[in-house]
Amino acid sequence: MIEILDGGEIRDTPLSEALGERYLSYALSTIMSRSLPDVRDGLKPVHRRILFAMRQLKLNPETGFKKCARIVGDVMGKFHPHGDQAIYDALVRLAQEFAQRYPLVDGQGNFGNVDGDNAAAMRYTEARMTAVAQALLQGIDLDTVDFRGTYDGEDEEPQVLPAAFPNLLANGATGIAVGMATSIPPHNIRELCAALLHLIKFPNAGLDKLVQIVPGPDFPTGGIIVEDPAAILEAYKTGRGGFRLRARWEVEPGKRGTYNIVVTEIPYQVSKGRVIEKIAELMHLRKLPLLADIRDESAEDIRLVLEPKSGRVEAGMLMEHLFRLSDLEVRIGLNLNVLDADQTPKVMNLREALQAFLDHRHVVLVRRSEHRLGQIERRLEVLGAYLICYLNLDEVIRIIREEDEVKPALMSAFGLNDAQAEAILNMRLRALRRLEEMEIRAEDKALQVERGDLNALLASESGRWAAISEEIREMRRIFGDDPALGPRRSTFAGAPTGELMPIESMVEREPITVVCSDKGWLRALRGHVEEGHDVHYKDGDKGRFWLHAQSTDKLVLFATNGRFYTLTCDKLPAGRGNGEPVRLLLDMANDQDIITVMVHDPARKLVVAASDGRGFIVAEKDIVAQTRGGRQVLNVSGDVEAAVCAAVAGDHLAVVGENHKLLLFPLSELPEMNRGRGVVLQRYRDGGLGDVKTMNLADGLTWRQAGGRTRTELDLEMWRGKRGQSGRLAPKGFPKNHSFGESMLP
Repeated sequence: MIEILDGGEIRDTPLSEALGERYLSYALSTIMSRSLPDVRDGLKPVHRRILFAMRQLKLNPETGFKKCARIVGDVMGKFHPHGDQAIYDALVRLAQEFAQRYPLVDGQGNFGNVDGDNAAAMRYTEARMTAVAQALLQGIDLDTVDFRGTYDGEDEEPQVLPAAFPNLLANGATGIAVGMATSIPPHNIRELCAALLHLIKFPNAGLDKLVQIVPGPDFPTGGIIVEDPAAILEAYKTGRGGFRLRARWEVEPGKRGTYNIVVTEIPYQVSKGRVIEKIAELMHLRKLPLLADIRDESAEDIRLVLEPKSGRVEAGMLMEHLFRLSDLEVRIGLNLNVLDADQTPKVMNLREALQAFLDHRHVVLVRRSEHRLGQIERRLEVLGAYLICYLNLDEVIRIIREEDEVKPALMSAFGLNDAQAEAILNMRLRALRRLEEMEIRAEDKALQVERGDLNALLASESGRWAAISEEIREMRRIFGDDPALGPRRSTFAGAPTGELMPIESMVEREPITVVCSDKGWLRALRGHVEEGHDVHYKDGDKGRFWLHAQSTDKLVLFATNGRFYTLTCDKLPAGRGNGEPVRLLLDMANDQDIITVMVHDPARKLVVAASDGRGFIVAEKDIVAQTRGGRQVLNVSGDVEAAVCAAVAGDHLAVVGENHKLLLFPLSELPEMNRGRGVVLQRYRDGGLGDVKTMNLADGLTWRQAGGRTRTELDLEMWRGKRGQSGRLAPKGFPKNHSFGESMLP
């Protein structure tokens, strides 16, 4: 690759090296300037620039609003050379009460809503800072933080804000950088202040105690945290984990034993409109058969009304099912990945994050005190010159009137420095009155006392921490005691057991008849209809499977690809018409065929075998598929296909091949597996497997002959052998289609 340097020099550079340098630069820029917040003020650069620009515009809480377009223009023109929409989106989020636990921007106009609607255009909305934002900027003019040049070098911006408010944990943050991400949920300010005060009093406090004080996040939209306390403690210890958050709901009794479920709080960062759409979709798919309707009766407060079809099902069981299937329960991740004071990405635990905030406040206090000391020293210097002037007023006037070089003469006559002499020369005549002299002496005395206090503060570490503690208590009084902001919104409840309400408890149990045609058209008839009933099929099609079941049962299908598929009987197509192709209900390829259809019995075991004569026993409880794609149980490849599936009922297995040879061997020789190719049941020179059947040896072997008659062979000694043998020719009268001619499953 040819690379052109800044000086115009051209050099050959390996492509990998050039790409590596550029990608590293991009990664560092993304990590430090876009995605990760600073642990000290909890802000990303774009948020910090927005607040600083609003301060320059004097958009304080007590002043009026200004158009957001004006704010975005100042941010983009002075500090943040990126798209105006990205800046406005960041500004909008800072103003959304459902997104920020403690909003930093007070918005006027349409700033979006919890339904997921977007904010109005920036030319229509107005904004100003909140008291929380003002606390983040408190003392920024007192040399408390470092500044750097803006992107065009015409102005300066703060590298970090003084942050009298623990914004990182109070409001949280999310972001995705190159190779890393951050996810910090919001917390309660009263609990954070208590933890900070405890950490100041006991610097070696353990995480166990801090987590008792800060038991978990506090989300702006409320909800119920159902995470196990041990998992919460582990998350705060490592800086990584998550919290399960559920919607808050209550039961409103209705008439005649009915009830409605009212959802009053939804999880954090979940769109109310999306929740309603998801539940409606689940109802359409008949996954919530007892839910009759969902209504949105929300005004200023959230009110989602869920109307059950029947009052028979417990509300808690129905909600447990909704929690599993919809966003009424979400998992909020914790990844406390931040930039530390040295701008190094680091995953911190709760204690480290709190300590980093305290360390920053200590630095701010020292720098603010030193800055104030400098101001006092300069003012005392000027006041000293004023007092000298009052004591020697006639001489000062003489020097000013008679000397050509006044300033050097004053400096020489009274031992003044340049600043003091300049201050005397800049005095107004009205300042020479007696009252003014008294005020200057009083100011000088007060400044002397303040200087002593500041020197004592800087000399005493315990004094500095006492001052920081008082600042935190004041912050707790302002924000924690605020009735709108202070009280905890998210509460805690026991962790769910993980046991999902069975769907059959929500389905009315009624008899049905499952009919599947030869070409795979599936339907369910009401009631138990005897086979041979007047059922019509499409032209060229005929009946193949006919089963009696209940609407609460599960239907299991075994296909030639070795997969088991599962359908719930209450979702089968109705008996009117020809039904629906099973391939539309399941993800089954067109070149695959159904081997058997059965009603699921979790206590049963099955024998599955392929056309090459290999097979094994599988427990039916292990074959249920959770997806449309089914569960692979019998592994097949090439020309080999799954051939048979038979229920285990007996002590021996009878195997017949396409070569008409029969073999009987004990079932104990057949392994039980969850998945695989299995073992050889019978060996063949020509052809493959015909059929298998389990049996009790003492009862003999039964098969069905032409015309529907059955025959039983009791003397089976000549066909008994070991698994994997070839067997001997089947008895006379055995069907020529090499099948036992009976239903494969009871």
